[in-house]
Formats: sequence, structure tokens, C-alpha cells
Amino acid sequence: MSAYSLFRLPGPHVTTAERYNRYKVVASRMKAVWKFKTLYLMMLPILAYFLIFSYYPLVRGFIISFQNFRLIGNRPFVGLENYMTVLKDPSFWDTFQNTPLIGGGSLLAGFVMPILLALSLNEVLFTWYKKLTQMVVYLPHLFSWVVVGGMWILMLSPDTGIVNQLMKAFGAAKPISFMSDETYARGIMIFTSVWKEMGFTCILYLASIVAINPSLYEAARIDGANRWQQVRFITLPQLVSTMKVVIMLNVLGVLRMFDQIVVMRNGAIARKVDVIMMYTYQKGILEFKVGTASAAGFLIILATLILTFVTRAVIRYDEG
Repeated sequence: MSAYSLFRLPGPHVTTAERYNRYKVVASRMKAVWKFKTLYLMMLPILAYFLIFSYYPLVRGFIISFQNFRLIGNRPFVGLENYMTVLKDPSFWDTFQNTPLIGGGSLLAGFVMPILLALSLNEVLFTWYKKLTQMVVYLPHLFSWVVVGGMWILMLSPDTGIVNQLMKAFGAAKPISFMSDETYARGIMIFTSVWKEMGFTCILYLASIVAINPSLYEAARIDGANRWQQVRFITLPQLVSTMKVVIMLNVLGVLRMFDQIVVMRNGAIARKVDVIMMYTYQKGILEFKVGTASAAGFLIILATLILTFVTRAVIRYDEG
């Protein structure tokens, strides 16, 4: 029985028995709602939070994207002018080119490296060493990009950075200015992004590995499978569902990179590392072209939705 047929008024063709059964179902539903009224009341603040701080700004921003926004005075509607301004802006396409290069590299490396780390940790026999390693690799995830970015800027410094000091100890002729050389800019952004989040993703894989039925490994050993064959034919197939979740989480963040870039960029490498979110920041905050920035933001949302649906279809996310 559909929701519409359940709550619509019964017509004259409905028999008394059918009408009684329908009212009985409605009464039972209302009784169930009343029974859990406390839980529904507890959900009201959460719903209010999302309505006020998520959906209202989203709708308001969508309206602003069609306006010539000003703090004071009229805000005339300009139609698609803001969107056309963004699409005709060469700087937008420059940042659009950087975004898939940095985001795609982070997505690929951020998918492979945690799996290798989780498989390696799973082979460790000493429990204390495994737990210590998990804690060490997970800690960067807890720090903000202000801390992580500042730390790597210091470590990559040409004067006192530990990286250049190690290179000098191994015979390097002169220090390298990593953070001011466009050659290394994108690679550094990808590396630091993967380094920060690898521990968190690794724990997801380790949790899935622990949940694998030990009898599968026992049966494989009886059949003569070596350790690599057990990983290939048992562990990795059992991790497919977790892999899909990790891919979806990473895909959702590909076009929304901002914190890392705004902390670690500088004028020397900005051309190589500025991403789409930096474009919206430049237009909306620094130049106060709020309408243009809002239009760019909604183009990012649209691109993220398309990318998400395509990824779901490719990896067959709904098939488990």
C-alpha cells in the first residue's frame, strides 16, 4: 500500500471493510510515531542546524549567483552573466587545469598507498609495534593543514630544512628550494596530501582485514596457497567494499581542495598549484565579486555531482 493510497480520503467506491483497514493502518502508524516522539523531538535541533547552516546558505548562494551583489543598495538580477564571466575567465581555466592534476594524483596515490601500508602492518607479528606504527601514521590526520603545511615548509626549507640537510649529507652539491620551484610544486602537494590522510584510510582497511573470516586463510593454507596468493585471492577481494567507500570519499574531495593550497602556496608556485577553490576565494574574498564567486562555487558543486555519479556507476558502488 503506497503512502498516497494510505492517506488520501476514501472514495465512495471503497467498501466499509477496506475503509476500516485503512484507518486501522493509519492509526497504528500514528501510534508508532507517538511512541518514539522523544526521538523525533531530539532530531529537531539537528534538522534545524542543517536548515539554518547548510541548506539556507546553499539556497541564498544560488540566488546571489544570479545577482550583481552589493552590501548596500539594490542587487539586480543579471541572469547568467556571472556564470558566463566565470567561463570566459582564463584564470578560471588555469585553476581548472591544476585541479584534476593535483586532485587526481592525490586520489590515485591516496588509494594505493593506504592499501600497501595496511597489508604491511597486517603482516607484523609484534602487536606493540603494530599499534605504535598505527598511532604514528594516524597522528597527521588529527592536525590541521596550518600545522602540517607549516611543518613541511620548514622541513623543505633550503637553509635549515631536514630534507636538504639529508641530501647534503649524501653529497648533494647545493640545496633545493622545493617550495619556490614549479618543478616540485604539484608533486609536493600530492605527497603531503597523501601523507596526511594515509593513516586514517589505513585504519579503515585494517578494520576490514580483521573482520575477514580466518577459516578462509586456513582453507587456503591447506590447499597450498602461499602468503602472496592468500593476499591476492582472499584479502584484496574482501576489501573491495571498503575500497569503494574510500574512492567515493576521495572523489568528493577532489574539487574541494582549499586548506592545503592556501597554507602551502606562494607567489612563486601559485600558477602551478592554484585550484578552483582558490579562484572562488580570490573573487569572493579578495576582490569581493560575490556574484562571480557564487557562480564559480555552484559550477564546482555541479561538477562534483557529475563526477560522483560517474564514479558510482564505474565502480558499481550500489552493488556492495
